[in-house]
Amino acid sequence: MATFGSTTEGTVVPDEGGWSPRLIFSLASIVLVLELLSVSYMMVSMALPAITADFGTGQGAWLLTAFLLLGAVAAPLVGKLADMYGKRRLLLVCIAVSIVGSLLSAVATSYFVMIAGRALAGMLVPCLFLSYSLIRDVFPAKTVPLAVSIATAGMGLITVAAPFLAGWLIDGFGWRSIFWFFGVVLVVLAVMLVVSTPENTVRLRSRVDFLGAALLGAGLAGVLVSISFGPTWGWTEPSTLLYLVGGLALVAAWHATAKRVAEPLIRLDVLRRRPIFLTVTAAGSVYGVGALYSIMLPIMAMTPTALGLGYGYGLSAEGYAVFQVPIGVMTMVGGIAVGMLCGRGVPTRTLLAASMVVSGSGAVATAIEHNSKPWLLVFAGIVGLGMGLGYAAIPNILIVAAPPELQASTASIAGVVQSLVSGVMPVIAFAVMNNSFVAQLPPEATGGAVMYTDGGFVAAFLITAVTALLGVVAALALPRRIEQLELDDTPATAATMPARIAPAAG
Repeated sequence: MATFGSTTEGTVVPDEGGWSPRLIFSLASIVLVLELLSVSYMMVSMALPAITADFGTGQGAWLLTAFLLLGAVAAPLVGKLADMYGKRRLLLVCIAVSIVGSLLSAVATSYFVMIAGRALAGMLVPCLFLSYSLIRDVFPAKTVPLAVSIATAGMGLITVAAPFLAGWLIDGFGWRSIFWFFGVVLVVLAVMLVVSTPENTVRLRSRVDFLGAALLGAGLAGVLVSISFGPTWGWTEPSTLLYLVGGLALVAAWHATAKRVAEPLIRLDVLRRRPIFLTVTAAGSVYGVGALYSIMLPIMAMTPTALGLGYGYGLSAEGYAVFQVPIGVMTMVGGIAVGMLCGRGVPTRTLLAASMVVSGSGAVATAIEHNSKPWLLVFAGIVGLGMGLGYAAIPNILIVAAPPELQASTASIAGVVQSLVSGVMPVIAFAVMNNSFVAQLPPEATGGAVMYTDGGFVAAFLITAVTALLGVVAALALPRRIEQLELDDTPATAATMPARIAPAAG
């Protein structure tokens, strides 16, 4: 198959059998990599007070932002290179860079080196879309929906144990032990991937659009920095506006050049296709819902009951782990359900819409009733189920809709949108809460921390529900039959490009 502006070589012909011990071992390796991505942010957040105290800095937020920043910025370039040189190869490169970053943080003697290490460790972020793109190419076709669903929705299951593991490591061995743990485990997982998972053979013969990579990467970096630090710096401060406006201008410049370059970093004609555009949009809603609910629930549950705000159980970080159980378990259940239902012909479009209906319902229920711990556990499980359905449905649709030779680069845009929306939604929620729902309590009662009235959390969970509703609209706007784009040798618009209807279409 030839492509406009490029050619492809090689054809993946995976074994058309079913599950085998090697496949199970391969899937386990991929799932564990993504689970480590899932718990990394949480474990470092728990170690943050000790790290900032050790280095005598008040800039702890950079330690968290650096991880997401480099991962999101590098995603489009990583996706392009994966389509050109092999998805397993780039997956292993990302893991290797993450190992270096983790070990750098473990031995850091300055906070600058610490941040640099966390930034390099952020190369785990592209592993998400690289993993399901690789599964699509090298797993037998009939195992792909379930394998992809388990790999993506399985993220979060180990977060049930992560607070206990992090507490044990930090208390017993110091905060540096967390980064040694990451480094050693990643080395083991890299070896497991090499042994168990073959390389895909589909190749995109193309040139790397370095100008596009620089413009898009710098633009995304500017936007993410402004979103991350706007609440701290102030939204009207020159520094915030400079990053935001400058970032948007660079993204606009990338878009302009991408329309004129023969072999752009990301094919805009592919991105404009209705199934891909709407799936990427829905992906933002799915991950935005998960991010906002996951931030608001622990803040609410850990607020001391004695403050008399009408909510809160005064839980410690480890005590909150009980809420991670229903979320993690039901996320996994939702993912497995998608894999099984896709294999039985249930439209993935329907499952994606259902995911947002379920998550939105759980968010509304949480807004209405959050004074009963048993009911709150039930509602958290409902949201987790919706998250699992959505996490699994998104890659299954993209696998069907995107051309095989552009799987990774197309999926990388979904990853970028997921990161951006996940960063924006908490900012919106806290802006509403800070403007209208700050509790008037004496500083000595709160230790100087900002507390919110009950109405603030009601508003935040309703914002979560509205975000889910937008995802439902995007999912239902998807065509009933997803058509996989075929690329030809001549310039064409998205409307005129030939397409083939995929048998597994949703």
